[in-house]
Amino acid sequence: MSDISHLITALKNVIPEPQVLTDSDSLQASSHDTWPLSTKLKHLGCHDYQADVVVKVTDEQQIQQVLALATANDTPVTPRALASSVTGQPLPTRGGIVLDLSAMTQQREINTTNLTVEVSTGYNGGKLEDELQQMGWTLGHSPQSLYLSSVGGWLSTLATGQFSSYYGGIEDLITAYTVILATGERVRLQASPRAAMGPDLRQLFIGAEGTLGVVTSVQLKIFPLPQTRLYDTLELPSVEAGLQIMREQAMAGLRPFLLRLYNTVEARHAMQNPAQDKPVMFLGTQGVAAVARAEMDAFMALVHRYGGTSLGTEGVLKWMDRRFDFSTVEKRLATPGGFAETIEVAHNWDGIASLYHALNNALSPMADEVLSHFSHVYPQGTSMYMILLGREESDPAAVEKLRAIWREAMRVCLEHNAELSHHHGGGLIRSPYARESLGSAHLLLRRVKQALDPNGILNPGKLGL
Repeated sequence: MSDISHLITALKNVIPEPQVLTDSDSLQASSHDTWPLSTKLKHLGCHDYQADVVVKVTDEQQIQQVLALATANDTPVTPRALASSVTGQPLPTRGGIVLDLSAMTQQREINTTNLTVEVSTGYNGGKLEDELQQMGWTLGHSPQSLYLSSVGGWLSTLATGQFSSYYGGIEDLITAYTVILATGERVRLQASPRAAMGPDLRQLFIGAEGTLGVVTSVQLKIFPLPQTRLYDTLELPSVEAGLQIMREQAMAGLRPFLLRLYNTVEARHAMQNPAQDKPVMFLGTQGVAAVARAEMDAFMALVHRYGGTSLGTEGVLKWMDRRFDFSTVEKRLATPGGFAETIEVAHNWDGIASLYHALNNALSPMADEVLSHFSHVYPQGTSMYMILLGREESDPAAVEKLRAIWREAMRVCLEHNAELSHHHGGGLIRSPYARESLGSAHLLLRRVKQALDPNGILNPGKLGL
């Protein structure tokens, strides 16, 4: 403890003392994010992943000062912003410093000529989207956690949003960003609008979960608000028919901004109708009115070919109004013994159906309900969500059940050569599987880590590092 006390004293010499926190409430809070397992542990008073000190930085210079001291004292540093992660990315595995970026000076610079906006890393995503929409623009990035998450967090976890089939994931939306390396060096990564001077180094820190550097500001694309949006709710004869529709629309080059396929169990929730007895698809097209209509017509022809029918717009429009609502999971976690988990994975078209059935068979005995939906569609495949809702006799039993669910889900995904995460990232829960998932590519990640963070101080215990 004497070494940590010495470091804390050194931190207070370069950072204003009110920003260097060692009280028990701050340290316990550093042990939790929005990960359901972490939420249950918090209810039990278990704070397994605690910092020794939380430092609320306000600018890049303070970040550089903290990293310099951390390197000199061989002390881990775990970056954290709004902590909306659901897999444990911002939780410190070896104590040390939690670098709280949520108080970074709020800066925003909009360039309506180049169609970009640059903001500080801790900027709330929902706040930014609301500000842009008031001016006639949108980010096109709309995760369920929009109002709970930070722009820097999106970059660090390789996030994507509900409209990604049109706008793309965060890797498609970032034009530039600034990062501070473990050495304290400041690096600007950009392309205006594209650059062929070597590899695209902008990709290096996207999805790195703070293990390679600390992102301080991000420049994103902005888009004009669409002129027209059209919607439909579709009932389908089977999940397989829905997957075929998704695949063929991608082959045809259609670009629906909204495309979600629910199996029958989740369709009951999505439609708020316990009597729903078939899979359902939510569809939305947008853009110039003539284009939106043409895409809707082309999509409907495909739906009819696979035996689908329209239920009208009510189902999808009601979902649009509540699409940021996470309360089903939150309420279940708040009840004694209640548990809930969302696990998103991805696979190619030739493997997604068998993965869907294998995961349902493996996980259904472990929960009262197992819900599945498909979204974020690509020409090569799609992502898939598994949502589990259940109840055990106690919170400790619920914790053990959640751990068992993750072990089983990862086992099945590895057996099927699926991607273990589509957009929630690895965090703590997937880190033990990172090397097997990435295969030989993990060697490259380790080499990059050694080059950029030779002392290994940045967010240890994540991505199999």
